[in-house]
Amino acid sequence: MSYVLDFIPLSIAILSVSDTRSEDNDISGNLLAKNIQDSGHLFYEKKVVKDDKYFIRSAVSQWIASVDVNIIITTGGTGVTGRDGTPEAVAPLLDKTLDGFGEIFRILSYQSIKTSAIQSRAIAGVANGTYIFCLPGSSDACITAWDNLIKEQLDNRTRPCNLVKLIPRLLER
Repeated sequence: MSYVLDFIPLSIAILSVSDTRSEDNDISGNLLAKNIQDSGHLFYEKKVVKDDKYFIRSAVSQWIASVDVNIIITTGGTGVTGRDGTPEAVAPLLDKTLDGFGEIFRILSYQSIKTSAIQSRAIAGVANGTYIFCLPGSSDACITAWDNLIKEQLDNRTRPCNLVKLIPRLLER
């Protein structure tokens, strides 16, 4: 006897990190918001902050502390320039890292941008029971990450396993 699991919608917040983007021209953040809603998840909130580790950390920390947010996706600030600080802002907040996310993201990126993929410092992890994914700012990178990694792992029907079924256990001690 087989049965079909019902989809479990998660509450997802988006943080766009940029010194040049605003709500009006935030292509990657808006694209992620649309993909979240199209996939059946709940779009919680979107913010745009300057590429400054304290602004980034403040916004992410507020969502980590909220019981209403299951997932945080950041876009931008993962490159290698002096202003790129998303990994440095977020990493100290993580209780656990998902090293495979960055590794697989760079493998997927290599298929389209070749050796430029080494410039990405995309990371993911868990903080206070909230999954966090830090993506590059390009819309192509956001599509790659969402379509090929994040969307499936945030679907409780994905087999053999997914991140959703672990949510109730993330705060175990």
